[in-house]
Amino acid sequence: MTERFGGVLRDWRLRRRVSQLELAVRAGTTQRHVSFLESGRSAPGRAMIIRLAESLDVPIRERNDLLLAAGFAPAYPRNALDSPQLAAVRAALEHVLRGHLPYPAVVVDRHGDLVSGNAAFHRLTRGADPGLLGPAMSVARLLLHPRGLAPRIVNLDEWAWHVVDRVRAEAVRNPDDRLLALAAELAGLAPPRPREPGRQHLGFAVPLRLRDTDEHGRGRELRLITTLTHFGTAVDVTIAELRLEAFLPADAATAEALAGALT
Repeated sequence: MTERFGGVLRDWRLRRRVSQLELAVRAGTTQRHVSFLESGRSAPGRAMIIRLAESLDVPIRERNDLLLAAGFAPAYPRNALDSPQLAAVRAALEHVLRGHLPYPAVVVDRHGDLVSGNAAFHRLTRGADPGLLGPAMSVARLLLHPRGLAPRIVNLDEWAWHVVDRVRAEAVRNPDDRLLALAAELAGLAPPRPREPGRQHLGFAVPLRLRDTDEHGRGRELRLITTLTHFGTAVDVTIAELRLEAFLPADAATAEALAGALT
């Protein structure tokens, strides 16, 4: 049992590119103790496992796996989002989504599948293939699919690789077969990577330049940047894996267009 835990701990430490000494300092222990834990020569206590996991920023789903590997019961519950225990959280999420209006916003799970979206987001998806919409749709796939929003994205080469690289980075940081498969699928949908990336960037942000029409059917371009918010203090696995992706106007014309679209 201790050898299994030691191997999993070592994998996470190497994945985070942290030395045994650095991990020991972060967790308030010694390098010798970390070495003994990884080799299976010492058995960890429950509190030490949690400290090590926190020090390595291990997602709480995998913290449960670490505890199980050492013979302890999981510490973090995993309630379904529609369970009574998470009713207050669901209400809070819907409040945040409504509060972001008139700008688009979504809540997605750890695979990037839609949990909920506000009216502004659903307005942007008008015209997409119904097969790409609906419950648990992949927001990234919707954006890059030729029957989704891809034909309307002016800077598809830049935006597509921005999305692909983000999904790949998440799959490397927190390995998951579904994320790896999604990254490969999205890379297949993306056009060739631009030779001069960043020519349309606003600082460090890659704007989404989206063709749209106003209420009179006139064409216009929306320029949007995105922000990601994680529920970092959550102790429930389901909540900890959610993230809020909010789209913000990158210029005054887009802000005005979005404000008028829902009035």
